[in-house]
Amino acid sequence: MHGQLPKTRVYVVPIPGSAHTAGVDRLLASYRSIPPTSVIRLAKPTSNLFRARIKHDAPGLDTSGLTGVLGVDPESRTADVAGMCTYEDLVAATLRYGLSPLVVPQLKTITLGGAVSGLGIESASFRNGLPHESVLEMDILTGGGELLTTSRSRHPDLFRAFPNSYGTLGYSTRLRIELEPVSPFVALRHIRFHSLTEMVAAAERIVDTGGHGGAPVDYLDGVVFGPDESYLSIGRRTSTPGPVSDYTGKDIYYRSIQHDAAGPDAAKDDRLTIHDYFWRWDTDWFWCSRAFGVQDPRLRRWWPRRYRRSSVYTKLVAMDQRFAISDRIDKRHGRPARERVVQDVEVPIERAAEFLEWFLHTVPIAPIWFCPLRLRDHDGWPLYPMRPDHTYVNIGFWSSVPAGAAGNGADPVGATNRMIEAKVSELDGHKSLYSDSYYTREEFDARYGGAAYKTVKKAYDPDSRLLDLYAKAVQRR
Repeated sequence: MHGQLPKTRVYVVPIPGSAHTAGVDRLLASYRSIPPTSVIRLAKPTSNLFRARIKHDAPGLDTSGLTGVLGVDPESRTADVAGMCTYEDLVAATLRYGLSPLVVPQLKTITLGGAVSGLGIESASFRNGLPHESVLEMDILTGGGELLTTSRSRHPDLFRAFPNSYGTLGYSTRLRIELEPVSPFVALRHIRFHSLTEMVAAAERIVDTGGHGGAPVDYLDGVVFGPDESYLSIGRRTSTPGPVSDYTGKDIYYRSIQHDAAGPDAAKDDRLTIHDYFWRWDTDWFWCSRAFGVQDPRLRRWWPRRYRRSSVYTKLVAMDQRFAISDRIDKRHGRPARERVVQDVEVPIERAAEFLEWFLHTVPIAPIWFCPLRLRDHDGWPLYPMRPDHTYVNIGFWSSVPAGAAGNGADPVGATNRMIEAKVSELDGHKSLYSDSYYTREEFDARYGGAAYKTVKKAYDPDSRLLDLYAKAVQRR
């Protein structure tokens, strides 16, 4: 990408006989081949879910033809994208035209359809909201077997209930999304705070004004290392050439944020290409590559660069869970069993410092990711109700704690996760449903649009061919 839009318009519309149409036909054929008494599911080779997955013997839907970018229109700043297209492929296609999706989730193998049906967030979310808010229309294969084109004016009930439905209302086969112009580079400023309250207040000012120090801000997130060490990372697009950092080699991005600069606006500056900025978290899976020793310089030099990516780490985690490798090692060494605490929560920004202080005092996990967001759509989204025109903060933490760390060792399964759920609810927040959840049915329905969901579910999946959202997100089978 050279920072300028090409003059030639390149746009591919799905037409009868195209590869995409053939892929949709295979998807429909695989749906019809599944017995009416069997549950419908996708046949996916990878997943970014971290909750127990329900196992079924029935074959999954064939999505092999739904993985590409169908077209990019630089003039209208839109793209037509297959539902199973990864953001890695989507970004590669759009950057050719000096464009990007409005929000690019942190990990390369997240799919556009997955980010829309399961939510997603990143450092542009304080101004662009969540990925589903940039969707103009979607083709959805419903649980009832219909292929419907939906939008804010066509089947609007399904369109609005689709975000956070996690494939329980249907699967997107094509999405038309908005794009925005980007520059070749991102200039970063990492500002250190010694007070969580001051850090949150600074983030709120940036969201409210759209700028910092008299200049506009394009990207905003942060990292909390402890109550006395937190950072906001402010990103500004720039076309000015110059040296850039590379965090796909021996240097590690999240470690580059830390510094000891003094003063009320203590900061450290950095620069990345726009491509490397989008994927700055993927190389070390934020900081979770520590678990595999990849951050040890002695091992890192021998760990092939092409394998320093989140998709490799998720496969290693899946293998560990399948064969209980870590549990066996801990048991052999007399260490207590561990509880996985892998969560993203959203709380109103005015309660964010309170949550962070409580979490750091209560849960032995750090660092913590901090990412402000505000919805673009003033009507809201029923399955993940957030107040329009109000700033929230996504707080992410991904690790494990000794089982029973939340109490006396006699707590039920998921004791720490249950405690976090209760605190988030107390602060008028939500948690994402990609990981372990322990809500009762009543609590779940109250927080995730129960009545609205049931109405849409009955209309578009009348025979319950797809799992119920509560069953998929909470129950174990």
